[in-house]
Amino acid sequence: MEWQGEGTVIARRPHGETAVIIEVLTPLQGRHLGLVPGGASQKRAAMLQPGALLSLRWRARQEGQLGSFTAEPVRLRAGLMADSLALAGLNAVCALLVFALPERDPHPALSFATEALLDLMERGGDWGADYLDWEMRLLDEMGFGLDLTSCAVTGAREGLAYVSPRSGRAVSREGAGEWAERLLPLPALMGGAGDNRGRGLAEGLTITGHFLRERLAAELVGKPLPAARERLVRRLSAAGQGGAAPRP
Repeated sequence: MEWQGEGTVIARRPHGETAVIIEVLTPLQGRHLGLVPGGASQKRAAMLQPGALLSLRWRARQEGQLGSFTAEPVRLRAGLMADSLALAGLNAVCALLVFALPERDPHPALSFATEALLDLMERGGDWGADYLDWEMRLLDEMGFGLDLTSCAVTGAREGLAYVSPRSGRAVSREGAGEWAERLLPLPALMGGAGDNRGRGLAEGLTITGHFLRERLAAELVGKPLPAARERLVRRLSAAGQGGAAPRP
């Protein structure tokens, strides 16, 4: 068995004295593991760090085997290691991918979105809203996507102010009524109406965090969310990242 393509390293661990096992995210092969002989050498260590984009050839005698990679660097994304916030973002993204994705289950849209997000992180600036979009896509790819297009109660597309923590659907102020305090505030960053008091990103991550914990982690994976995600949320809050305008 054999395939070739590009993939981004999302995890690595030592194997014996000289080899490493890497996990990569690829558009067509999904999350895929393989052994890299000699990967523990100092010369190859930087190339096999999480975030690095590689040109890969995977080979195995049988489909279900671990197999081995030959790898060449395409883009090392060294800038992710030079900035503490970007590094926290990288750690959260990689941890969630390893946590959520079944092995060898392709998710091309998520793979391309991940590449774009890592490129943004490496360039620096304000990428918090892009990370929120990425978590929304992850939920969608895993079958827990949110529906923020219309009110679950009235069907209205205007005045959306909340998200139901049970259904993941938007709710308008009119539709919420006396149940408003039990709903999650929908910030303008995610298409919500009204003043979000400058906490758009924080409120957005509260929404995605709820569904990552209560749906993805509890119902699908059966384990708590990786701690790297909460560390990133704290870092983003401390850095004051966020977006003022909703995405079209």
